[in-house]
Amino acid sequence: MKARHSPMEDGSATAESTSFLATETLRTPPRSILGRTIAPRPQLKIAILGPGLMRSLGDGAAAAYRSLVRELAARGHEVLFLERRNEDSVGQKMRPVEAGRIEEYSSLKELKNTHAVALRDADFVLVASQVAEARDIGNWITRHARGVTAFYDLNTPLTLASLAEDKQGSISGELLARYDLYLSFMGGPLLEQLEDKLGVRMARPLYPAADARLFFPELSKQTWDLGYLGAYSRDCLPALERLLIEPARRWPEGGFVVAGAGHPRSARWLNVKRIPQIPPQKRRAFYNSQRFTLDIVPPDAIGLGHSPGARLFEAAACGTPVITEFWQGLDDFFTPDEEILISHSPDETLIYLEEISELDRRRLGYRARERVLARHTSRHRAAELEGYVVELLRRSAD
Repeated sequence: MKARHSPMEDGSATAESTSFLATETLRTPPRSILGRTIAPRPQLKIAILGPGLMRSLGDGAAAAYRSLVRELAARGHEVLFLERRNEDSVGQKMRPVEAGRIEEYSSLKELKNTHAVALRDADFVLVASQVAEARDIGNWITRHARGVTAFYDLNTPLTLASLAEDKQGSISGELLARYDLYLSFMGGPLLEQLEDKLGVRMARPLYPAADARLFFPELSKQTWDLGYLGAYSRDCLPALERLLIEPARRWPEGGFVVAGAGHPRSARWLNVKRIPQIPPQKRRAFYNSQRFTLDIVPPDAIGLGHSPGARLFEAAACGTPVITEFWQGLDDFFTPDEEILISHSPDETLIYLEEISELDRRRLGYRARERVLARHTSRHRAAELEGYVVELLRRSAD
């Protein structure tokens, strides 16, 4: 942990964040359940600088942060979420939030002028990689904040490529080493390499998750035998063609759908329905309208492994069986052939679609949903994040 400012440095007598351990039991008294004393849970002051929550109605990242903020607040933490106000958001409909306190800022200067005290005194400050001026904000936060500071990277492969090429991105190598905690959508050996080779103090995964309140099975007409949800990506196109487009051409009796922005209309995809986009609030219905759904991991992430996407967990939470390519670490999340299906070719995809009985299909989806509810919901991610922060605060108090 980095050295903290003296409590008298700004003329303030406010105690440093490490004092949370001394007052922890005062904030949350011990409880007794069935005669057993349950250790108190710390109540933390948390500040998150992330993507817009109040005005971004169709943004998947915003939906993920909304559920994370809600679950952190449900665990007793005081959460301040700071989002960037920009010209495009002015006049957009404001969406109320369920928990936490949401405030806007228009520039780094306004952030410093308006929220410096709250950010200085927070037990934990998180900066998201997709925030505008993330590097400048991070340089200030890591020097100004007294509590634990963290960078949450939603695209670790891109970050590493930018660092290798010395490109201007959301973080620099020097800043990476100043953060107390590096959080990543990815896990596995890559995070150990970040600590060993790039000087990251503590690298941990904070994987995507499903909001169990939003994603669940529904009784609805199953319109499609196989569907895919994702924006067009040249890197992912070969897998899409191999695992969905070609099976659709070979099986004209089946129903296939691709939803997402940017897929070229010039491409001649036989027997494939195209839908421009599915907003987050309609994804549950989309997954429940499919017998099976396809999940594709980008090739660069497949090579690094341990890269589950949010839509993988969301589809599984709906009880919709998932077909995907194998990637390193997949079996840490789902058991192949029991909770998820692995396909390498059009033939394998068609075998699943044509030969798996309805009973076995439902059992597969049920087991996948049970795995998500046991380990991969927004509630689990909030608990994991809390654990990382408490570990670091205790280290600094030793």
